[in-house]
Amino acid sequence: MPVTRQALKQDLDQLTNDQLQQVADFIAFLKFQDKRRRIILDPSQLVSLATDFAEEDRIFAEAGMDDYAVMLAQEEHQ
Repeated sequence: MPVTRQALKQDLDQLTNDQLQQVADFIAFLKFQDKRRRIILDPSQLVSLATDFAEEDRIFAEAGMDDYAVMLAQEEHQ
């Protein structure tokens, strides 16, 4: 049996505030779920992002190694 907007509105009018909050939470969940389904990943875009992140990771690793070398040198002089 199909549900009509009018029937739903009548049912909503009879709910307590706590029940209305539960309905609002469920509606928010449905919107979130629908939005999540619409996300389409483009493989070429993912490759580009992976390449960019790999370059950033390399730069951070090299910077970290420089800091590590400085700390080792400081320990040797103590």
